[in-house]
Amino acid sequence: MDIEEFRKAGYQAIDRICDYYASLQSRPVVSQVEPGYLVDALPQNPPEEAEDFGAIADDFQKLILPGITHWQHPSFFAYFPTAASFEGILGDLYSSSVSNPGFNWLSSPACTELEQVVMDWCARLIGLGDHFLNRAGVGGGVIQTTASEACIVVCVAARARYLRAHPDARLEDLVIYTTTQTHSLGVKAGLVLGLAVRALEVKAEDEYGLRGETLCAALADDSAKGKRPFVLIGTVGTTSSGAVDDLEEIGEVLKDHPSIWLHVDSAWAGVAMACPEFRAYGRLAAINRYAESYGTNFHKWGLVNFDASMLWVRNRMSLTDALDVTPEFLRTKQHDAGLVVDYRNWHLGLGRRFRSLKVWFVLRRYGVEGFRQHIREGVALNEHFAALVRASPHFELVTPPRLALSVFRVVLPASASPGDADAATNDLNRAFYAHVSGAGDKLFLTQTKLNDAFCVRFAVGAQRTRREHVDAAWAIIQASARAATEEWLKLHTSAAA
Repeated sequence: MDIEEFRKAGYQAIDRICDYYASLQSRPVVSQVEPGYLVDALPQNPPEEAEDFGAIADDFQKLILPGITHWQHPSFFAYFPTAASFEGILGDLYSSSVSNPGFNWLSSPACTELEQVVMDWCARLIGLGDHFLNRAGVGGGVIQTTASEACIVVCVAARARYLRAHPDARLEDLVIYTTTQTHSLGVKAGLVLGLAVRALEVKAEDEYGLRGETLCAALADDSAKGKRPFVLIGTVGTTSSGAVDDLEEIGEVLKDHPSIWLHVDSAWAGVAMACPEFRAYGRLAAINRYAESYGTNFHKWGLVNFDASMLWVRNRMSLTDALDVTPEFLRTKQHDAGLVVDYRNWHLGLGRRFRSLKVWFVLRRYGVEGFRQHIREGVALNEHFAALVRASPHFELVTPPRLALSVFRVVLPASASPGDADAATNDLNRAFYAHVSGAGDKLFLTQTKLNDAFCVRFAVGAQRTRREHVDAAWAIIQASARAATEEWLKLHTSAAA
């Protein structure tokens, strides 16, 4: 493909992307294909001769788009959102045009220095303290692929720091602390590093957040067993319910255990701290006071296309002491003189994408106020949904709404008299969720369990979601609940007879 062919194909690609977004609302939210559809449709071997690019582009429309679940659909309320702004798309396009591995400053100085700048911009946007800024020269921020990878990086650094302080410690005695509501990233870190993970119990009466007394009890128990917890993964905005660990209590407990690293994962909720009114929910003061590291994903609710997982550390040496490997062919005079950051020493891989460009594009185009407006609109839409749930006698909120997330379920009908109400409620809600899932062409929700309670999540965040989409989803939810309840009553009435 020469320059003019690329120009022509590029114009067509932009036109088709625009047509895709213009038609997005009319598309099914969840892909309607069956497993194996694409494997069966494509040849087993690559083509021997070059193919016409027009045919290749047409096959994207014909073969690939039907297999896409549309995370940017205005009726996508599952998981947490995945951003895709036009500014981010263009940022990715430009960064692809200057493809380079970005492993050190010299490989492309703009890649490193723009990342330093936008990480400081993002830190200031969400209210992080100056000790997390790259400009301060002690801590700093780096873009990772995902919060899960950021967690592994943190655990590697925390383990190295702990072993330096406790050279007598055995690896088999080290323990990663999470909670029963922590994202699976904690368990994944344990699997990757071959270390034990202990999930501390959280309770409904504490709104599923970890309390200091629970941490104290676990520390005493593990000390008696000769175990050595070295990192605690706290959460602001758990996946299941948006719960928040009590970071103030946790931080005070850890004052007596300075070798334990406190990492705060706020993959979804962190960007909401751009709005000052949400910083108390996000425990910003405690994060700035106690956390060794903090992570949030701008590629979820933060208008930046996947992937853009931001990680900040209080002391960058904790990362580089654990991850710096510098063979002779990677040495540069700038690095040896201490003049530059080489981000290859801040993450697991060597090469890295030029992710900061799309972040720069988004933040400049939206500005702080535009970014805040986006967050506030999502919260307002969730408040509207929560009001609909509260007003209905057939549903209940399982936890208080958190930012743009509500967790709810269908209540047992008054005529039901099961022996085990909790088990019956779970059965009814599994049937309800099955009905809702059958409407995947119209909306997408996901399920969860809070301790033993089966619930359904409603997460707002797609850029194009408006009040009418929430209302349309509520109509489907109500119809699904009626159908599920009728079926459940028939089944249990006949069983009782």
